[in-house]
Amino acid sequence: MKEEGIDLRIVMMQSTPGLLALISGNVQFSGSGSNALVALTKGGAPIKTILAVNDKVLEWLYVRPNIASVRELKGKKIAVPGLATVMTFMLKQILPKYGIDGNKDVSFITAPTGNRLMVLVSGVTEASILASDERYSALDQGMKEILYFGNEVKNSWGTVATSDRFIKEQPKLMAGFMRAVLKAVRFIRKDREATINTAVKFTGMQKAMAGRMYDDLINTFTPNGTVDEETQRNDLAIVAQIAGVNEPIAPLRGYDFSFAMEADQQLNKARWRP
Repeated sequence: MKEEGIDLRIVMMQSTPGLLALISGNVQFSGSGSNALVALTKGGAPIKTILAVNDKVLEWLYVRPNIASVRELKGKKIAVPGLATVMTFMLKQILPKYGIDGNKDVSFITAPTGNRLMVLVSGVTEASILASDERYSALDQGMKEILYFGNEVKNSWGTVATSDRFIKEQPKLMAGFMRAVLKAVRFIRKDREATINTAVKFTGMQKAMAGRMYDDLINTFTPNGTVDEETQRNDLAIVAQIAGVNEPIAPLRGYDFSFAMEADQQLNKARWRP
């Protein structure tokens, strides 16, 4: 960001107030790209998803040791981040492949991040959707990985959104932000050791865990911050279910990857390297 002349300030916000701040212009970018698509589909919010850092969904389904297969979850309880979240709707989409009706055959228990591992280990639920940092603790405590969302659905992850107004009024800043992000992604892909050390510095996690995460996730990073139209349509189909609408919006209404593609071309032309 400094190379691009941007004074980056990161503000922690819940998704809904964060998107309201985005629309009002109090923030310029939001890491809640999926929720931005929900707001757009449901209420026509003037926002777009402009960047996809990952082309795999970085969520996993973990179960207690006595569960041998996904089919054995019929009649069981599954901890999810919320009944109307992207992960829950994705899981409902996946379960029929294993002979389970997600609306009838299982019970979903809402639990926030951190608590989903606790309720699984304690036996309150037989399964739980876990994020990348939680799954290692689950393995170390004897839980079993039974399903990786990234292998089951073709959707994006790690998405960033901005407002239509910002795209129109601040194209130079938008372009600089995108170049900075793609530079960072290129750095992450090239320099394993520096990336791991940075993760340790800013998150406080143990270096061994940071290394495990890097090796597991590095191949999910998109090379240029974009995903193909099939992935976009799959994202919007899930979003339509969450928003309760019959037809998803068109990809061009929900996404604008033009700045990401232009930034990638500029970096290639300049032969920029980390």
